[in-house]
Amino acid sequence: MHVDREVSSEKTMLNIRRFVKGSDEPVWVKVLNAAYKEYEDWRAITVEEMLADEESPNFDFGGRFIADLDGKPAGIVHARVDKFREESKGFINNLGVIPESRGRGVEERLAETAVDELRKRGMTVVQTWAHYKRKDRIRLWERMGFKLVRKSSMMEMELVETPSDIGENKQAAITPLRKNTEEDIEMLNWLDNECFKEHFNHRPVRIEETQHFLLNNPYFKEQDFFFTVLDEKKVGYVGVGIDERYNIEKNVKSGVILDIGVLKPYRRKGIGTRLMLHSLEVLKTKGMTKAVLGVDDFNPTKAIKLYEKVGFKVTKKDLTYENKL
Repeated sequence: MHVDREVSSEKTMLNIRRFVKGSDEPVWVKVLNAAYKEYEDWRAITVEEMLADEESPNFDFGGRFIADLDGKPAGIVHARVDKFREESKGFINNLGVIPESRGRGVEERLAETAVDELRKRGMTVVQTWAHYKRKDRIRLWERMGFKLVRKSSMMEMELVETPSDIGENKQAAITPLRKNTEEDIEMLNWLDNECFKEHFNHRPVRIEETQHFLLNNPYFKEQDFFFTVLDEKKVGYVGVGIDERYNIEKNVKSGVILDIGVLKPYRRKGIGTRLMLHSLEVLKTKGMTKAVLGVDDFNPTKAIKLYEKVGFKVTKKDLTYENKL
């Protein structure tokens, strides 16, 4: 099947071509870093990290396209299909155009190519996103018929003095996850699925995905997970990570709250607060001075209120859009 598309004039020639695995990784990384460097939470990725990403059990090798403008790489997009998801929802990821090539129709053609690709692969719903300050991207999605369905927040706080006595359940014990123990990995996988089964976009996480994240994550090589125990049961968990490359590039000492969940019968009992305060103390002991996290604004557990109580403040918003094909 021929997928290359060309648009030409006296001044420009735009060609959309499929990504070639094994040779286009350096091109992809170069364009991605150039296109996303304006985002405050972005740090440059490496080819080695991209290759490690491809080892993820749910990685989609299809649907990646590169836009060449006047013979030079100018943009990329990934029309991703989650092979483990039962619903026919596809995702447009990594849409990016280098700054000097914007406003020349590259982004529009890549977006159209991604939608066409997902349609051909049997998807009936397409989901994508936009940074809240990228008005041009927002207008693009709206012109294409996408509707805003979700908002999420990036939050951060300084770790100069973490709070205490703010309603945390002091009866709940904290125990570390043992990454070399199959039982603990299975427990984390179960808790993750059970805690988030009511959340937007959730689909059951497979055990091999949990293992990959814990043992082979290319971005958070330093990470720790903890269980909270109450009534002799593991009823929640939290994970923290440190991206050393991010801290070096941004000249900061920042840690990330990777994930946190509490089983539904044990919510509103101070367990989430206990986990959050523990995770902040862990980051402080590792020399971090700031913590960041991401949260769905419409999270059914109203988690954003917990984070605000602990001391987090919103620094940016991402907007999620969907379109029915």
